[in-house]
Amino acid sequence: MTLNTQQIEQKLAEINTPYTQTDLVSSHSVESIDIDLATGQLIVNLQLGYPCNGFKDELITSVKQSLECISEVDKITVNVRSNIVPHAVQNELKPMQNIKNVIAIASGKGGVGKSTTAVNLALSLSSDGARVGILDADIYGPSQPRMLGLSGPPQSPDNKHMQPKQAYGIQTMSIGYLIEEDTPMIWRGPMVTSALQQLCDDTLWDNLDYLIVDLPPGTGDIQLTLCQKIPVSGAVIVTTPQDIALLDAKKGLKMFEKVDVSVLGIIENMSIHVCSQCGHEEPIFGTGGGEVMAQKYNTMFLGGVPLDIHIRQHVDQGHPTVVADPDGSIARAYGDIARRTAANLSLRPREYRGKFPKIVVENK
Repeated sequence: MTLNTQQIEQKLAEINTPYTQTDLVSSHSVESIDIDLATGQLIVNLQLGYPCNGFKDELITSVKQSLECISEVDKITVNVRSNIVPHAVQNELKPMQNIKNVIAIASGKGGVGKSTTAVNLALSLSSDGARVGILDADIYGPSQPRMLGLSGPPQSPDNKHMQPKQAYGIQTMSIGYLIEEDTPMIWRGPMVTSALQQLCDDTLWDNLDYLIVDLPPGTGDIQLTLCQKIPVSGAVIVTTPQDIALLDAKKGLKMFEKVDVSVLGIIENMSIHVCSQCGHEEPIFGTGGGEVMAQKYNTMFLGGVPLDIHIRQHVDQGHPTVVADPDGSIARAYGDIARRTAANLSLRPREYRGKFPKIVVENK
């Protein structure tokens, strides 16, 4: 029997991609299959809808091993590339110019490490090959400038718009660049929501695959403004394992459901404490809460991050863990979580409105 593409696809359908929880065929990752029986050469081209630099070689090896048993093939070439596209947003909002996808990072309460998680996820996506920006939406307590080691006002080419500041390959904007670090923002709700809208709309974001929005804790004015006026492709909930944090995290998840924003998954921060002296691990905030919550609300558990003193030290020094210790276990954990987040988004419906031409009817 002559080897054909269907037989190759059957083999590829047995390979589960590590971050989408589906096989290569079901996730529409097979771009093309070229078979040359005369030379015994097989070329498989894979296209993933999320950044993959960090595990591309691992995937290539896995595919080759699966196909090596085919007797008619002498040489196997596997090519993997990313193609990140815009995905559908809530309430028919129009996608933002120069931004393919907006991902909101939220928590029901403060103190769960949401901002630290957001900046490390942004840096992980960037290191995997995506063009990434991070918007600090916490007007009252901006923290991204300190975490990224930046200060001072952004440049403006026309006194109306702002160029995003740059750090470690990502674009960033925060109210913290426009005020002194110890200046309190004594503003009422309408002023805060207006400021968020301006930070988002008046920043000259440069061709982003993902804009990570670091939301303040809770479900108040800023969250509502984001969901009503800013097109969001998906949201991520950050929690700790303890029951009190989970109670508030559930409120955040239900809020996104009510405003038709897809929840991409749950991250459990401080999932286990690692002693800096002896390495002993202890679940001081409990264990398994994030996974149980994900199962209950039928969403993905994106992963856990330990309570480790180095994470705090790195962001305090303006060098988040992903750049301070890129080969360490914590950076790998952030990388896995970032890929699961982007991979889960890649399976969601696409945004096609930007591809259709504008039709104008004129009477002549």
